[in-house]
Amino acid sequence: MEAATKESRPLFTNQQLCALIVPLLIEQLLAVAVGMADTMMVSQAGEAAVSGVSLVDQINNVIICLLAALATGGAVVSSQLLGAKDQKKACESANQLMLVVLAVSLGIMALSVAFCRPLLSMVYGSIEADVMDAAVTYLWITALSFPFLAVYNGAAALYRSMGKSRSTMYVSMLMNAINVAGNALLVYVFKLGVAGVAIPTLVSRAVAAVVMYVMLLNQKHEIHLIRGGYRPDFPMIRRILKIAVPSGVENSLFQLGRVLVVSIISTFGTAQIAANAVANTLDSMGVLLAGAINLAVITVVGQCVGAQDFDQVKYYARKLLLIAYAANAVMNGLVLALLNPLLHLFNLSQAAFDLGRILVIIHAGCAILLWPAAFTLPNSLRATNDVSFTMYVAIGSMAVFRILTSYILGARMGMGAIGVWIGMVIDWIFRSSAFIWRWKSEKWRAYCTVSKT
Repeated sequence: MEAATKESRPLFTNQQLCALIVPLLIEQLLAVAVGMADTMMVSQAGEAAVSGVSLVDQINNVIICLLAALATGGAVVSSQLLGAKDQKKACESANQLMLVVLAVSLGIMALSVAFCRPLLSMVYGSIEADVMDAAVTYLWITALSFPFLAVYNGAAALYRSMGKSRSTMYVSMLMNAINVAGNALLVYVFKLGVAGVAIPTLVSRAVAAVVMYVMLLNQKHEIHLIRGGYRPDFPMIRRILKIAVPSGVENSLFQLGRVLVVSIISTFGTAQIAANAVANTLDSMGVLLAGAINLAVITVVGQCVGAQDFDQVKYYARKLLLIAYAANAVMNGLVLALLNPLLHLFNLSQAAFDLGRILVIIHAGCAILLWPAAFTLPNSLRATNDVSFTMYVAIGSMAVFRILTSYILGARMGMGAIGVWIGMVIDWIFRSSAFIWRWKSEKWRAYCTVSKT
């Protein structure tokens, strides 16, 4: 066992960190692989189908980030309560988290289904008719899966709070297997095109949600659902939302900013939309290992905060950040090395292929230096309850550096999608600088009080 500090026993050994992180890595790998499979399969229906799915995915990502933020709020609270050795309150927080995520997701689902086409028209304006038809089909089917996704995310976050990431990995494997098999059947055999990709997403999320919910009823777990414990506990809900709302606003507006950026790209034509979609898919491979570290940070740093051991908070935050940098360098290096073969997996025109190659090089090259500081480090701040700062930085940086710069470089100066992605890199530079300063200043210490009420 290594020494985290000179005065305290480490809360996590290297073995425990590996047991937490490795299943998360596999889970993230599965998610990215399925995303690639979705894109490759739907590409058989043409670039309009790929473009329609890509445009909807940008909207779905806003909603997914909101639901994930709610799960993160619950995970932070649960992790801190476990670190403070208050199992009863940790279990009560689980029930309240399930109540909140279900209520919010049902409302979002209803609005998305009811205003499907108007929403797409409002966000993307006038796009080609075949692209719009594909987008409408994909949105209303995937919207039905939001409540299932919310329950799955909430339950998975609670399992990770206990360090039981292996359980979520197995359920993720089941969910992704159903998704891929369903895609293959409905796209290649039944020729359903966009619907053939959307329907398996709905079914797989429903199965995963039911499985995770049943697993969380096991009273032997440190955190479990209390039967009949769904009466609203507003102090606990406020505590969860105190973390979740700023994170939800931050992540949702960040994704909304990406939607606005994609709406700029959508004016450049189908080839640029398709190149952007494929580049996003490949780029997600580059950051998938670091993304898994992001999930582990909430559990590890959150429990250190609950134990009120600030030396270990700093120690594990730094250690996980360094691991994220190493993992990020390896994965983005592999993406760059295999770039041409990877691009050939997609049914792209030559113009989309050439542009996609440039976009991936921009992302992967810059992500090696900037991505962990921009996206892993703020999770350490969130785990200390310092959520307002991360929210203000992310929103301000998105508005000024990503959206405004994208418009100037991409639209006004005629650089197209390349100008948009340069704006993304400028956004990363600002975020990284701000979060490094905040962490080194240790102003986050003022937010680390853990209440048991």
